[in-house]
Amino acid sequence: MRLFVALNLPPPVREALWAATARLRDLELPVKWVRGEGVHLTLKFLGDVADAQEGELAAALARAAAGGRALSLALGGFGVFTQKRRPRVLWVGIAPEPGLEILQHRVEQEFAPLGFPTEARPFRPHVTLGRAARDARPVAFSGLEEALGRVEFTATALVSGLDLMESTLQSGGAVYHVRHSERLP
Repeated sequence: MRLFVALNLPPPVREALWAATARLRDLELPVKWVRGEGVHLTLKFLGDVADAQEGELAAALARAAAGGRALSLALGGFGVFTQKRRPRVLWVGIAPEPGLEILQHRVEQEFAPLGFPTEARPFRPHVTLGRAARDARPVAFSGLEEALGRVEFTATALVSGLDLMESTLQSGGAVYHVRHSERLP
């Protein structure tokens, strides 16, 4: 199974974000867009995991969520990772939130003893909207910076669950399925 730990956004926020980014998708950029129903905030990517590990992963998820709380996340501002001339990932940002930082740190701490090393890069909360094709040429992204600046979207999402997600890669993009969920009181 290909797994990750995430916070899933409420359906009305996902739908509003999908609608707000329609213009970007209409540009026909060489980007594989995340399906609207799959929009989420990844806290830790686990990768390929044996089925036999699922029980201990669910227990780690429960420990990470324990003592946590529901989070109010402010979404807004669009950008790319690496560079606008040749992006790898298009995203919408999430404003700094101490509770989110603490939760992400707890996830790292609970999953590290299970063979999932802590991330070396600093946590930069964002919601991935799409990933650029690896073979795309920079000229294919001309006008992207201007287009990102024209997208208007801000939302607050109340997130009350921490989820262990499965990602199934398909020709039309990844399909996500919640394997385990823990409530954030």
